[in-house]
Amino acid sequence: MNDNIQKFMNYIIKQKNYSLNTAKNYNIDILEFKDYLDKEMIDYLAVDYDFIKGYLMELYNKKLSRSSVARKLSSLRCFYKYLFKNDLISTNPFKYVSTPKKEKKLPRYLGVEELEIIFNTPDVTTPLGQRDRLILEVLYATGIRVSELVNIKLDDIDFSRKEVRILGKGNKERIDPFGDYCLDSMNNFINDGRKKILQKHKINSDYLIINEHGKNITTRGVEKIIDNIVKKAALKKHVSPHMLRHTFATHLLNEGCDILTVQELLGHESLESTQIYTHVSNERLRQVYLKCHPLNKNK
Repeated sequence: MNDNIQKFMNYIIKQKNYSLNTAKNYNIDILEFKDYLDKEMIDYLAVDYDFIKGYLMELYNKKLSRSSVARKLSSLRCFYKYLFKNDLISTNPFKYVSTPKKEKKLPRYLGVEELEIIFNTPDVTTPLGQRDRLILEVLYATGIRVSELVNIKLDDIDFSRKEVRILGKGNKERIDPFGDYCLDSMNNFINDGRKKILQKHKINSDYLIINEHGKNITTRGVEKIIDNIVKKAALKKHVSPHMLRHTFATHLLNEGCDILTVQELLGHESLESTQIYTHVSNERLRQVYLKCHPLNKNK
């Protein structure tokens, strides 16, 4: 089984262009299933529908969320589809297993006043403060994923058109615009703080966002930076890079942007992924209505 897992991983990375992060999660899910197979002493090529139902019960007994179970099923369905395609099994048993419906949780987002507080927290008189402010500006101005942010190179940016080329999921390229505030923050960091960091360590970098040692920053590094900004700002909520993405989409829809444009800017392959933000916008309208309509004021 280990050989076929390795071949499958090479297949989804090199031929299907899955991101390394997605491939890593697939590998984790498949290896967990292998452990269950070993415990039950079942050959992975002999798995059937009834056996899978037992595995699902095992997952639910561990109190996993429906979204986690759905992801694991997706990983295994893809793996067994690969086995079927390569004539290692006669049928894909996961093909007939229905995916549990995900819990509908509305994305959390920041208000304008909260944004202003965290944006004004970094000390932009210092190189790292300039970088931290730029991280916030880019995430909110473009709505990109943190994994996309850390891979932006200077050559990806068209400063005159205020556009950045993004390499998204599945190695799909898109162009995202940004505004004047983000442009000013870019120029400030590139022409001042970034230069000082690179000169201090006597190295060069193609990447826009770098760490304190002048190397390209990691997604975890960005998460820690935002955690520290929020603590310093004394906000009473957890703010992640993804929340800034949620905020970007929600604010656009609240200001009248059409959903297809938001879908394109976010790099969503399916409109269904973007429609969750319309629920956020609709809930906001409902709250405004309940607060402002005369017939509701005395209730």
